[in-house]
Amino acid sequence: MGLIEVGAKAPAFSLPDQDGRKHTLAEYKGRDVILYFYPKDDTSVCTDEACAFRDALPAFEKTKAVVLGVSPDSVKSHTKFAAKFDLTFPLLADEPAEGEAPAVCDAYGVWQEKSMYGRKYMGVVRTTYLIGGDGKVKARWDKVKVKGHVEAVMGVLGGDAGEVKAGKKTAVTKGSKKTVAKKVGKTPSKKADAKKKAGKSSG
Repeated sequence: MGLIEVGAKAPAFSLPDQDGRKHTLAEYKGRDVILYFYPKDDTSVCTDEACAFRDALPAFEKTKAVVLGVSPDSVKSHTKFAAKFDLTFPLLADEPAEGEAPAVCDAYGVWQEKSMYGRKYMGVVRTTYLIGGDGKVKARWDKVKVKGHVEAVMGVLGGDAGEVKAGKKTAVTKGSKKTVAKKVGKTPSKKADAKKKAGKSSG
């Protein structure tokens, strides 16, 4: 299935989190929902993204937005991932039946053909949806690059002044329009810091 366009109704879902608790889109009626899809637990880029959302949770909570991560991993995998990196927001398990696509990933159009070293396979393309309290898509970020992504989402939501660094801006695509969003001040995760330092020493 294709990606959901801005302004369209977001597909309903009911998925368990890392604690086995079921979450539905309907239960968040009246609140903004940041629904981010990622390929796999405990991999480098997915970990950086999860930790970035974790660090920004206080700012998102002030906007009354909820953060939900989704991947095809199992509840057991999510439990280990959340415990390892102190992830306190729900990670939803869209575990597929054997030989089938993960239902929610497919419904949101993020289950796509990918390629690595010439080999083609089906997998999750990193995508984030911002769903409004009316259940409609307010914004969508495709093929997400982790650096600056959380700040971009916060920019569309409008963060608390005390959580935002003044003077630093990034362009965010919201539908067909361009929105300017302020970056959110946050403390990078230890893993991200180590990765950054390693990059500098090798570069």
